[in-house]
Amino acid sequence: MKNQQRSEETRTRILAAALDCFARYGYAASGVAEICQAAGVSKGAFYHHFAGKQALFQSLLGDWLTDLEQTLTRAASTANSVPERLTNMARMARLIFHSNSPQTSFLLEFWSQASRDAAVRQAIIAPYRRFQRYFADLIQQGVDEGTLQPVNALAAAQTLISLTSGLFLQHLVDPQGADWAQATEDAIHLLLHGLQKPEGGAP
Repeated sequence: MKNQQRSEETRTRILAAALDCFARYGYAASGVAEICQAAGVSKGAFYHHFAGKQALFQSLLGDWLTDLEQTLTRAASTANSVPERLTNMARMARLIFHSNSPQTSFLLEFWSQASRDAAVRQAIIAPYRRFQRYFADLIQQGVDEGTLQPVNALAAAQTLISLTSGLFLQHLVDPQGADWAQATEDAIHLLLHGLQKPEGGAP
């Protein structure tokens, strides 16, 4: 039991050190040796947990996506309609935009690396499609329940993801340029204004 606990603690230290290194110095400049030094572990310990730097990089992405899914689930659980669920999700953006975690800088590095590395790019396709399907199903649910206009749910989901991704990218590039959390809420409100049925149910 103690050995398992020590192993988990070692893995956690490696992930935290790698996140900081990738965010500070970039993927290319952060080697296994630098990550091991920052984590205070041997290379043997590193390779016990990860096949290499790329596997570690993708593990960090997977952890972030899991946290994001859990955040969206919590936001949706307190709403009674699809528009309320989407509004609550937009409000949760403040937890991301106002975070001082190196994770936000890591995401910019991930997008940069994904543009150059086919394996890293491939790692995002499945979760991206899962999120796309999630929002398409959610929007279709809103159409079915009568709170949203009849629309192409997949196209609306793609628009929603593109909108929020673009705003998050702007936040990473120019964090002081605007209140990006508020901008996200406003943008989702504008999108919902176009999607929602007016009072009385008339299109």
